[in-house]
Amino acid sequence: MDDATLSKTLTIGIIGDGFMQPVFFENALSRRLAGHAVTYKHMMLDWPLKLVSTKQDPDLPIIEFLGRPEDYFDFIAGLDALVVHLAPVTAASFDHAPDLKIVAVSRGGPVNVDTAEAKRRGVTVINTPGRNASAVAEFTVASLLAETRNLIRGHLSVASGEFRREFYHFDHTGPELCELTVGIIGYGDIGTRVARLLRPFGCKILVADPFKELTEEDRAAGIEKVSFDDLLAQSDVVTLHPKVTPETKGMIGRAQIEAMKPGSYLVNTTRGKVLDYAALYDALVSGHIRGAALDTFDPEPPPADWPLLKLPNVTLSPHIAGASRFSALKAADMIAEDIGRILEGQTPLYPAR
Repeated sequence: MDDATLSKTLTIGIIGDGFMQPVFFENALSRRLAGHAVTYKHMMLDWPLKLVSTKQDPDLPIIEFLGRPEDYFDFIAGLDALVVHLAPVTAASFDHAPDLKIVAVSRGGPVNVDTAEAKRRGVTVINTPGRNASAVAEFTVASLLAETRNLIRGHLSVASGEFRREFYHFDHTGPELCELTVGIIGYGDIGTRVARLLRPFGCKILVADPFKELTEEDRAAGIEKVSFDDLLAQSDVVTLHPKVTPETKGMIGRAQIEAMKPGSYLVNTTRGKVLDYAALYDALVSGHIRGAALDTFDPEPPPADWPLLKLPNVTLSPHIAGASRFSALKAADMIAEDIGRILEGQTPLYPAR
């Protein structure tokens, strides 16, 4: 930043919510920016306790945002830096905040910010890639275990007072991870952590990702990189971790599900748009897919009368794989470090790509 900006009191606005709470960011920034004169402004959105479904506007080059850009114009006026989680930032936003030099997005990708317009106006955009990778990886393995070992079904039987014993009948028991081949589609921050967590269980691990190569450590651990088609055919479990792009939307459709190993399991803790849920439903009903663990859906939230939700061979969760306390605090620290670096004339560690 220029000397004039550095010499004045900076105004940093934080638009947080019930997960990414503004105080986390102010605390992290106060530690990192000790010695700088900073004024903080907070805005708290009523999310996630109040689910607000935002219709995506085809005229706006952003997605997955909460509210409308104009809802935040008054708040962002006069800011030097803005920290957001779900609030949208567009060209009109920059018109109302001419002093804005930094936009920090506390999520893996800055999809709710018009990054092209920010670049045109000289605004630096940073985000927090991998901030919840560990949380999602742990949740993936937990969901797989819950589905294969009847954890949720067993809980419900005891909670209902039935203490149903059919889950000890051989026909209803599930496999151990040590006997399974697990196929990981997408080997980025999350997929690599899933593999690392699975290794001690003794399962065979296959990976399909055209953009990532295995490390020497991966190969020494017996992890194999195979084609997408071979992974589907060979895996007892397929777990999905690709980024959502035009190429990956619908990548697990009816043909791919039919190509999966009979009696296999499917786990989805990435976005719902990568999976054909109607095709999955048919495969679960027929028994071609023995079970599924699903944290994300398309649409989301799913309709209450959706037949998939009523099946006995699914383990469901309300898009909470990334919801750990550590991931929220990690995001705050990542943003504070990068804002500090920018103010000191250094290159940020996590510029928007």
